Amino acid sequence: MYAPIFAVCAADPAVTALLGVSPVRIYPFGEAPEGVVKPYVVWQTVGGNPENYLAQRPDVDGFSLQIDVYGVSVTQTRDTAQAIRNAIELKANIVRWGGDSRDPVTKSYRYSFDVDWLVPR
Repeated sequence: MYAPIFAVCAADPAVTALLGVSPVRIYPFGEAPEGVVKPYVVWQTVGGNPENYLAQRPDVDGFSLQIDVYGVSVTQTRDTAQAIRNAIELKANIVRWGGDSRDPVTKSYRYSFDVDWLVPR
């Protein structure tokens, strides 16, 4: 009942080159540990629905995810977002580029985008 974003990204060498392997710094929203090394990624499900049919149970679940990449520089953040994009875009559809921002308190850079993911049951 969840999009396999962690499994897909953790299996991609370009992603793990940037986000490590033990742990891979990809967390459900709100689960990144305080003081985590940057870059890191958080994701959350923002919507979704099963593919409902009249004659049978759904065989696919659809998920809409927001992905946020955090880093210490614009380049690091964008490079990490690009690696995540490349890892997932043959399995999910990117539906929104959310753009860049910088947190005034932590000075962390952030890049956000959304994906729609169809997951066979």
